[in-house]
Amino acid sequence: MMFVSKMVPTSDAGRFYAFGRVFSGTIATGKKCRIMGPNYVPGKKTDLKTKPVQRTVIMMGRGVDQVSSVPCGNNCALVGVDNFIIKTATLTDADSIDACPIVQMKFSVSPVVRVAVEAKRAGDLPKLVEALKRLSKSDPMVIITHTETGEHVIAGAGELHLEICIKDLKDDYLKGNVPIIVTPPVVAFRETCTEESNQTCLAKSPNKHNRLYMTAEPLEDEFVTEIDEGKIMPPGTGDKKKNARYLADEHGWDVKEALKIWSFAPETKGPNILVDVTKAVQYLNEIKESVNAGFQWAAKEGPLCGESMRGVRYNLHDVTLHADSIHRGMGQVMPPARRVMYAALMTAKPTLLEPVFLCEITCPVAASGGIYGTLTQRRGHVFAEVPRVGTPMTMVKAYLPVKESFGFTAALRSNTGGQAFPQCVFDHWEPMPGNAMVKGLSHEITLEVRKRKGMAADIPPLGRYLDKL
Repeated sequence: MMFVSKMVPTSDAGRFYAFGRVFSGTIATGKKCRIMGPNYVPGKKTDLKTKPVQRTVIMMGRGVDQVSSVPCGNNCALVGVDNFIIKTATLTDADSIDACPIVQMKFSVSPVVRVAVEAKRAGDLPKLVEALKRLSKSDPMVIITHTETGEHVIAGAGELHLEICIKDLKDDYLKGNVPIIVTPPVVAFRETCTEESNQTCLAKSPNKHNRLYMTAEPLEDEFVTEIDEGKIMPPGTGDKKKNARYLADEHGWDVKEALKIWSFAPETKGPNILVDVTKAVQYLNEIKESVNAGFQWAAKEGPLCGESMRGVRYNLHDVTLHADSIHRGMGQVMPPARRVMYAALMTAKPTLLEPVFLCEITCPVAASGGIYGTLTQRRGHVFAEVPRVGTPMTMVKAYLPVKESFGFTAALRSNTGGQAFPQCVFDHWEPMPGNAMVKGLSHEITLEVRKRKGMAADIPPLGRYLDKL
């Protein structure tokens, strides 16, 4: 049993060493292995390959030494399996069909700062796409997406992390001979609501025979954090009754409602939930999949500026359906489900959530005045100051919005005479003050994001998503 945690680029173009630790048994050159990727489910064939290991090597300093086998407890690298591993994987004997994979690593940070890259010459596009694939393999943290508009977006944990990724991309993977254009870094936001919908929203299907009634309300921060940490399981995983009992005891939910959670979104595991609170509705199970599909779609791209939703609970209050199943298929139910969710969010005082860094700044006590000034200019605030006993140094802990963090290090150094050393890690999401539908900071940033994405200049009016009774 071996867990591959990192892909290390080799001197050959396009190849990688699969570097990891052997947890039990021995891995040897020529041994046939089952390669279980992060999406492998025991008993199924998805994300599973059986391939032999070409070579086993030990990495020492800058060089590698070939060995015939490596026993458990040691770190080693494998040659010849890099084509079958994207970022991480678990390897085991070819005949160990009962083995379960080791869980993927959880990072304490989240990729919230993004840049788009494009090739200066159109002919270099295939080279750039190939180089991005290799960058994605070599860094377990980086997320690379190719949008429908043709952008290639690199998401990283912060300004410095992205800088390193871009340098690797230019020098190592493109060998310095493919000129690329990098956009200024942008921040990922999330859409949410801050109070319960002020009305029940209705959407009709295109054929006007089906109606969906819904409201939206915010989920508490603790609940959302537990979804992220995996304490609250999506429907279909774990014991349904046990999950419902946990929600009732810890979060004060009604047990009947807790049993009727339809799904989480986006990607069936995100921090938004859809709850069925209907009473005695006919044919409801037949449209469950269609409504869930609309929910995944809506939660992935919200109505304000096409960002993912976070911390929203949708309640399905009532459904009116046509008696004939041919008139309530996926095409008739999914679009109104998405539309009614957009309307419900817009009637529930929507706003944007922005990512916030936790900054730990070490500096001499005499220079700490400059820190407060720099943070105040950038909407940051200090919440703790811990003097180092016996030294003239102090540590200032502060929250700083990621949007304001670009160039923060340079500004801080100039204000403190180069004596302050900041360290920033992603800490939490924080709602922006005000309603995104009404003028204010939240509204301005929403319009800014829409402009950047090439969407219509204004947020669509509520009437576009809401039907009349």
